[in-house]
Amino acid sequence: MTDGPLSLRVIGPGRAGESLRRALAGAGWSAQPSLYRDDDLSDAATGVELLVVAVPDAAVAPVAASVGPGDAVVIHLAGSLGCDVLAPHTDTGGLHPLVALPSPDVGETRLVSGAWFGVAATTERARQMVERVVDDLGGRAVAVADRDRAAYHAAAAIAANHLVALMAQVEAVAGAAGVPLQAFTALAAGALSDVAALGPGAALTGPVARGDWATVRAHRGALAPEELEAYDAMSRRAARLAGTDWPVSGAP
Repeated sequence: MTDGPLSLRVIGPGRAGESLRRALAGAGWSAQPSLYRDDDLSDAATGVELLVVAVPDAAVAPVAASVGPGDAVVIHLAGSLGCDVLAPHTDTGGLHPLVALPSPDVGETRLVSGAWFGVAATTERARQMVERVVDDLGGRAVAVADRDRAAYHAAAAIAANHLVALMAQVEAVAGAAGVPLQAFTALAAGALSDVAALGPGAALTGPVARGDWATVRAHRGALAPEELEAYDAMSRRAARLAGTDWPVSGAP
């Protein structure tokens, strides 16, 4: 593989695809005009060294199959899919950014800010290409085997999507007490920083970690019924993390 600038084309210029296209263009790659999945894709893998299939997961296989043979390494950005969905292409890989990409502008910045990427490759050429992408973005790669992709992606969904949903619960519960969400975001950021520095077990604080079930019961009594299921689930998970026995009778 040449040490000079490489070329790429993206199929599916949505948030993820456009974020990656812009980030690699900023890193010196020659970014060809993007294609949509309804375009004629027969020559999409021709004239570039990397073809990125950045479409919804369910569309990756049919889109890849509609691309004629070419010289490009073909990769997808799906965290939960293996490389088999890129058949019949042979030099294939996966490149899943472990960052949220809410818009191309934000995504471009995050992709060049030391991001982690879950990667896979079926051939040595594809492996070198995927590693080149990560290196040129200044990122860090972690190899994820096809058999582990679903679990890996579940962890990503918990880390990002579930965290957002959890903060929505904070907003609802705090709002009922007349306190804005902004009062709690620094607390959440600090807890996440502690997890990064110490690990989850050492970072855990609060009533469950102390075995303070009276406070937990008070929490439950103050919550709206629709908030109890999520509170109980996370309290039980916190108790497991703390190695604390759940009370035989009591809350939750």
